[in-house]
Amino acid sequence: MGILVTILREIESVVSEVDENQMKEISNYFDMNKRIFVDGEGRSGLMGKAFAMRLKHLGYEVYVIGETVTPSLQNGDIFFAISGSGSTKFVVENAKVAKGLNCKVLSVTSKADSLLAKISDEVLIVPATTKYDTGEKRKSVQLLSSLFDQSVHIVLDGLCLMLSMKNSITNDMAFKQHLNLE
Repeated sequence: MGILVTILREIESVVSEVDENQMKEISNYFDMNKRIFVDGEGRSGLMGKAFAMRLKHLGYEVYVIGETVTPSLQNGDIFFAISGSGSTKFVVENAKVAKGLNCKVLSVTSKADSLLAKISDEVLIVPATTKYDTGEKRKSVQLLSSLFDQSVHIVLDGLCLMLSMKNSITNDMAFKQHLNLE
């Protein structure tokens, strides 16, 4: 079996364990009249940026924490955090600030018992190996948190598909929101 087939099987194993009811619960918080702030560090942050971009294509007002054009959080905003371990220092601290501002805190993590999960109003568990998993807990041949990041990308694209259906956003409508410099 080749490396790519091994990676695909690992991703399939994780994604098949994601509870789509959790995805539906989280989708209920998304409202075109609310601002969404996406947060994550490292590769999880990159998956967050991809998610934010797709949300923008769907017509949401979305920002990425740490970007120079990101406004401050306000009461009623949605704070969407991604952390495989659920213990990433700045993500957890930002979630606490968001909670203190009466924002809805939504999170994606592999650890249901993590601090981030406990702070969150809703949690989406993506049960993939992260960089802190060792020994018998390590369920991937891939390095660090690669399996979590790959799986999160697919799961969040699935969440965007749910949101597009909920809001009757077609591919043509999303394409009009896409930057097209041709």
